[in-house]
Amino acid sequence: MVYPKKAYHNDCVFLVDEHVYEPAEDTYLVADRLDVAEKDVVLEVGTGCGILAIIAAKKAGKVVAVDINPYAIDCAIKNAENNNVDNIDFRRDDLFSTVKPDEKFSLIIFNSPYLPSEPDEEKTWIGKAWAGGKNGREVIDRFITHATNFLAENGRIWLVQSSLSDVDQTIKMFSEQNLRATVIAQVKVAFETIVLVEAKH
Repeated sequence: MVYPKKAYHNDCVFLVDEHVYEPAEDTYLVADRLDVAEKDVVLEVGTGCGILAIIAAKKAGKVVAVDINPYAIDCAIKNAENNNVDNIDFRRDDLFSTVKPDEKFSLIIFNSPYLPSEPDEEKTWIGKAWAGGKNGREVIDRFITHATNFLAENGRIWLVQSSLSDVDQTIKMFSEQNLRATVIAQVKVAFETIVLVEAKH
């Protein structure tokens, strides 16, 4: 298989399939701040080429990485092999569909599909990575509703989204799940601000 693009972080190189989201400002907003310990069990939802899961796996005891896109899973597995990481459980998954009820994570990461979009824009594999429905919240709302079921007692959730998809609503929804949410990082790009929201008990 030919991988037409590459992404980089520190000493790691990541191949990117043409059907897989290419790491961008939103990815590096997390990658540059990702700090995990050996005791951590990490879940990355929407792993794409696997960059965040692989960075986490360099330190964490175990990582589960899921994506709805079969090209993404194949690409991420290849990148894990190339970067000498073997403690990631890759699963093809729509959000939490393959996560068992008794699986708990100290960190759940989701660089969500957060841009307002038209219905046909989410029909391609690339489109599914960024198209968030009419108000950009279609997948975000589903994620928040279920994520707490898999969060360890002292765990945290890192959610990436755009200012275009109502950050206040995200914080409100986390509060309704008995989590305290705050914006811990942000970056201004073109017509939007991308934010990293952290939620925890």
